[in-house]
Amino acid sequence: MGWNAFAIIGLAVVLAALLLAAGIEDARTREIANGKNAAIALLAPLWWWALGLGWTDVGVQLLVAAIVFGVFVGAFAAGWMGGGDVKMIAAISLWLPLGSLVDMLMVMAVLGGAITVLMMIDQRRRRAFGTIEVPYGVAIAAAALLVLPAILPIDGPVPATAQVAQTRS
Repeated sequence: MGWNAFAIIGLAVVLAALLLAAGIEDARTREIANGKNAAIALLAPLWWWALGLGWTDVGVQLLVAAIVFGVFVGAFAAGWMGGGDVKMIAAISLWLPLGSLVDMLMVMAVLGGAITVLMMIDQRRRRAFGTIEVPYGVAIAAAALLVLPAILPIDGPVPATAQVAQTRS
């Protein structure tokens, strides 16, 4: 096992810890600290380096993250998500190849919907009124944690563009 394998495993563990901490924080306070989202985003270049991504692959990661950020800023502007949720999704998208990102977003939507339904049922049971604040960071973190094992290279580094091609075939 080479140095990059240790780096990949170490970075994946750190990412998992940050995701867990962000999900727990959002469940407790309905906020995700900017520091956690910044750490996720700022560790991504080390991930790319450990994977051996070339400039084209890094460009793809940055472009996809910018698009994801733009789309979810729209959700924030519509009042559908909090700012911390948007930043967390964008930061995670720096780590995931396109196919895995799509998987994560689909799982996130299902989990977020389930959490929302459970919170609505609880609110009705308690006969409470008002707007429900959904801790969407829990769904984001859980979805990212579920796809994380799939992006760990088993036989060595796989560039993001190759992973996209593999998911299409």
